[in-house]
Amino acid sequence: MIRSVVSRVPGLGGWSDDPLWATFYDWTVEHPRVGGAVWRAGIQSDLRLLYRAASEIGRQPDGSRILDIPCGGGVALRGLKPGQDVEYVAADIAQAMLDRTMRAAEERGLLDQVNPQLADVGDLPFEDDSFDLVVTFTGLHCFPDPALAVIEMARVLKPGGVLTGSALLNDSLRYAGLRKVGRVAGLLGPGCTQHDLEGWFAGQGIADVVIERSGAIGYFRGVKRAAAVEPE
Repeated sequence: MIRSVVSRVPGLGGWSDDPLWATFYDWTVEHPRVGGAVWRAGIQSDLRLLYRAASEIGRQPDGSRILDIPCGGGVALRGLKPGQDVEYVAADIAQAMLDRTMRAAEERGLLDQVNPQLADVGDLPFEDDSFDLVVTFTGLHCFPDPALAVIEMARVLKPGGVLTGSALLNDSLRYAGLRKVGRVAGLLGPGCTQHDLEGWFAGQGIADVVIERSGAIGYFRGVKRAAAVEPE
């Protein structure tokens, strides 16, 4: 299982539970003024970039199908509009996370649009080319095999569809301590550099890739190329 890591630090909890870190992360996102200050002080990152990236969800046309993996506590739901005519699949490996997402959906008046799904990002239970938008916020750095996660997310994305999200990147030595603590706690996987991410995207036909760095976090967006048509 891609995100079935177990914490070795008492009180933090692993991703198969409902870790304290996830609760804190969700709280910072839902409280922009204080949360924004925490992000600036802790990882020198602009929280407003997360809000901007999530807003793409609200711009999807009627009938679109959206995958949020891992949905965690449902922070990406802030981009979904009540009454928006889309199918929003909130997927996670942990039932506790799905429960939190559905509580968030109820609070936002989105229950009729959100479909919770237990799923392992390394073996997604969805057909090829079945989503118009795949979002993965602060997920890649948690996965034991982020390259495989990219393969699976690209597989289920329709040609012309968008893959977008964010991740802690390994490029900067400044945040090496943060990454080490996260791995010891069982909350972070091996992660990746910007170069890794660009290579994985290229290998899966994800083009027009834009990666915006903000402190420890990189926000990325790319579009899946249409399959080449073989000449008769």
